[in-house]
Amino acid sequence: MRKRRLELSVGVFVLIGAVCLAYLTLVLGRVGGLGLNEYPVFAEFDSVEGLREGASVEIAGVPVGRVGQIALVEYRARVEVRLSAHIKVDTEAICSVRTKGIIGEKFIRLEPGGGNEFVKPGGLIRETVSGVDLQDLVSQFIHGKL
Repeated sequence: MRKRRLELSVGVFVLIGAVCLAYLTLVLGRVGGLGLNEYPVFAEFDSVEGLREGASVEIAGVPVGRVGQIALVEYRARVEVRLSAHIKVDTEAICSVRTKGIIGEKFIRLEPGGGNEFVKPGGLIRETVSGVDLQDLVSQFIHGKL
């Protein structure tokens, strides 16, 4: 009887530990769902070369979300921007693809506008600026087109 109770206690303890580990993995790994209060808005760009799903979304250098799915819609890149629930983006905001450092990773930068209305969940940020392609700039410089 005592051995069975000990085995049951150990089993419950291991099960609770596995659930906690799975929860922490999902939350700290920024996998969707479970406890992350985010909402999606969308932005369309001419080019998002180098931008990856899961990249940071920042306002004034502070992370406020992450990049969701990136899809091609009518020959433009449609980016799902997943923002923290407490962040509100007005309709005149500017969304741009930026690079951290000279050849670093790409991220989305949001610059708040001066509008009085906010983009609703699932809405579209209209003002966008595509990322600068360093190879194109070098090529234009070499060929004298810059």
